[in-house]
Amino acid sequence: MHPALSALASLPRLPFAEAPSPLEPMDRLRAALSAGPRLLVKRDDAIPVGFGGNKIRKLRLVVAHALAEGADTLVTTGGIQSNHCRATAAIAAKLGLRCVIVANGAPQPSPTANALLDRLLGAEVEYVATREERAPRLQAVAERLASEGRRPFVIPLGASTPLGALAFADAIGELLQQSDAPDVIVHATSSGGTQAGLAAGCALHGLKTRVLGISADDPAASLAAGIRGIVAGMGDLLPFDAARLAASLAVEVDDGFVGGGYGMATNASSEAQQLAARTEALFVDHTYTAKALAGLIASLRAGRFAAARTVLFWHTGGQVGLFA
Repeated sequence: MHPALSALASLPRLPFAEAPSPLEPMDRLRAALSAGPRLLVKRDDAIPVGFGGNKIRKLRLVVAHALAEGADTLVTTGGIQSNHCRATAAIAAKLGLRCVIVANGAPQPSPTANALLDRLLGAEVEYVATREERAPRLQAVAERLASEGRRPFVIPLGASTPLGALAFADAIGELLQQSDAPDVIVHATSSGGTQAGLAAGCALHGLKTRVLGISADDPAASLAAGIRGIVAGMGDLLPFDAARLAASLAVEVDDGFVGGGYGMATNASSEAQQLAARTEALFVDHTYTAKALAGLIASLRAGRFAAARTVLFWHTGGQVGLFA
């Protein structure tokens, strides 16, 4: 075993969602697509805390660190319908912490989906008009809370920090307890933490698994640079040459399914969403996991996975978005 994996296993984490998320075959989808490789889905959407999703994995490590720092308030950011913000609010509620969210967009007169859950969970939401305003407002909120005697802990967008990403390096070990390594893992990527963790986890386990991120919004080049930066930062937390790994990793991002941008469905994502529901009773949100599944379907149809025996779709959650 790589020494970094032993250190990873010893990182403090919250005692929530400790059981492995389900791993299931997608035989009916495979038949509908006349696909060659075996298809599997890793169901992080079924994680039983706060409607689940990949953010719960990240927050188990990130918020454990926040507690060790003495935090009493979690401060984070995202869009009005951010899955990450909802997950942060849920973890805060379970721990009795205060949660403040900086959300870009206008408040809904009658909140729906994640925005509704944020309110039910007791999170305080401050609104900014644009994505560019989130980071400065986040810092301002943290400074204000500190001046009021609170102990805020800022969680960046998507909890996509080196520590948050290590939750997905850890998840590769979980997967290997359930199955042999797949030849390809396909998943949705946006802030880069999930892909950084999956790629690093495969490398630390000595796997040849190809990790393909389907972008929900940003260009492939900028995402790949961010992913490498997150991997490089892991060296401050685990005993391995993370900078060397980051430089040598094959970071593969497909930005061909973004369409009109973040939060905007495409014909391909709508078709993928319907196919998943009608063949596997599997629900993916309109614009994030559906885009990733659309990328998987397109690759299967084009024969790009012809050499693979097993292709795994890592369902990162987001099904609450169906009710926006």
